Amino acid sequence: MPELTDTFFGNEIQAWLIAAAVTIGTMIVLRLIEQVLIGRIETLARKTHTSIDDAVIGALRKTKLIYLLIVSVFVGSVWLSLPDDVRAIFGRVTIVATILQAGIWLSTALQIWLENYRKDETDGANRMTMNALSLLGRIALWATVLLLILDNLGIDVTALVAGLGIGGIAIALAVQNVLSDLFASLSIVLDKPFVLGDFVVVGDMAGTVEHIGIKTTRIRSISGEQLVFSNADLLNSRIRNFGRMTERRVVFSIGVTYQTSAEKLERIPTLIQTAIDSQGRARFDRSHFASYGDSALNFETVYYVESSDYATHMDILQSVNLAIYRSFATEGLEFAYPTQTLFIEKN
Repeated sequence: MPELTDTFFGNEIQAWLIAAAVTIGTMIVLRLIEQVLIGRIETLARKTHTSIDDAVIGALRKTKLIYLLIVSVFVGSVWLSLPDDVRAIFGRVTIVATILQAGIWLSTALQIWLENYRKDETDGANRMTMNALSLLGRIALWATVLLLILDNLGIDVTALVAGLGIGGIAIALAVQNVLSDLFASLSIVLDKPFVLGDFVVVGDMAGTVEHIGIKTTRIRSISGEQLVFSNADLLNSRIRNFGRMTERRVVFSIGVTYQTSAEKLERIPTLIQTAIDSQGRARFDRSHFASYGDSALNFETVYYVESSDYATHMDILQSVNLAIYRSFATEGLEFAYPTQTLFIEKN
């Protein structure tokens, strides 16, 4: 029967039992602290409307059991007499585990905050911006975690960073087209020439933006097919963004016959203005007797439809045209059409 004073791996059995008890106790205490903190913060979260406390709760819930075990073992090892190299290993493992756990906490908090932001934010441009910044933030976070871990493992990080810099230049030259599209994507997200849902025209192609990716932007065309554009090519094109319109300008000409009297010609701009003003979302700008045509006396009119929706624009355009047609019929005004008069002279 072994005694408590017997030595086992350089320590008495009593010391091993104390270390085991401290490890188990530390594990229990850490778990209790975790649960108490989560409970207290949840109580506070019910009284506030911010997303910060939700992010903290979510991050704490991602505390890994293996991390708590590593910390507990490290605390228990203090009660043991260990060689310096073994104690150094315990310390490094604990530090690496702490760095990894901190990375998990921060990454989780960032993700939860972004999800809450998406729920509250209605602007598609702002959502895209936060998505891109979140991606860059996570990349920077885990790159920093990796460097800290390597530094604690005794690797020369300075030389590694320099090597990665040289390698990065070589990789950048090899994938410059991909990087060009990547930076073009960031430019689209930050500068916001268009956002999801905007109707855009690029050259002779038009459609609604439905996805902005790292390399490509996808547009659903009017005829139904999906158009895929390289981000770099898209930014190098002239883009007409109808999603930013607040109103549509309408310019049209009407021709009446040369037999129309001067008195009726003077009334035509007023008749046209009345037809436009009768529409609730149309704003009259001007109407003038503009020119003498080959077969007609031409009037040019300009008005604005106070809506960017194309269907609304066409509805108002139709209503204005019908109102003008009816008023011209009431006034006895005749629309002109191409005609020729042939004069025959007898000798």
